[in-house]
Amino acid sequence: MSDLLRMEIFDCIAAVARPVHDFGDEFMSDEATAAIGLHAGFTPGRGFYCRGRFGVLGEAPAPVVQAVQGFLGPDLVATGWRAGRPVMPAKEATACYAEAVRTWGSAHIPADVDVEHFNRLAQRLIDAADADALPLFAGWRAQPVPADDPVGAAMQRIHVLREHRGACHLAAVRLCGLSAREAMVVNLGVEQATHYGWREPGPAAAALIPRWQRAEQLTDELQAPLYATLTARQRANFAQLVNALTSTQTS
Repeated sequence: MSDLLRMEIFDCIAAVARPVHDFGDEFMSDEATAAIGLHAGFTPGRGFYCRGRFGVLGEAPAPVVQAVQGFLGPDLVATGWRAGRPVMPAKEATACYAEAVRTWGSAHIPADVDVEHFNRLAQRLIDAADADALPLFAGWRAQPVPADDPVGAAMQRIHVLREHRGACHLAAVRLCGLSAREAMVVNLGVEQATHYGWREPGPAAAALIPRWQRAEQLTDELQAPLYATLTARQRANFAQLVNALTSTQTS
């Protein structure tokens, strides 16, 4: 791969990584999403989130779910996973969560975005991914995407791409000698790490910051093969579509 091509690919990755992550975060933290879980029978808290998002792993024990997702504190995951278990089987919870993903997307993706073109490019990226050692991504990639709901399908593909980067980042963090807890503190600070379920996390040591920066770089490198499957024009189009899809919201 030429240096020019590599730079172009990494420019595209840099352009889409944050919007994809943040748009997914907005869905996950929205009261409207929580309301869907309540309507489905989940109690207030993290039950719908944990059972729905991680249900692609099947009826796994809570420590296994924790090991796969990594970045949330173990008590948060265990409490949410166990709270959601009596409500519905993992497979049904995932289907309910996927429906919530699509419903939220239909309410927030601007009407003038070419979602059909986005879906074609996003699916090409998703299909190109090597899912080895990325079970959460693999589980979400395997979920059916309705052909008659292109806007909802676009949001579901955003979610799948978000899971790909998250799984790659967890692998990169560990390879760089960081724990998930340390990475959360370096990236978000003590207060936010506490919000995401880590008990009394201490401040990040200065020596850990270069490791986290290297992990970010490795995450980009792990995603590069996906974006290499697109032409330069397709990468530019994809970055523009992601920006349009995530930057303006309707209510």
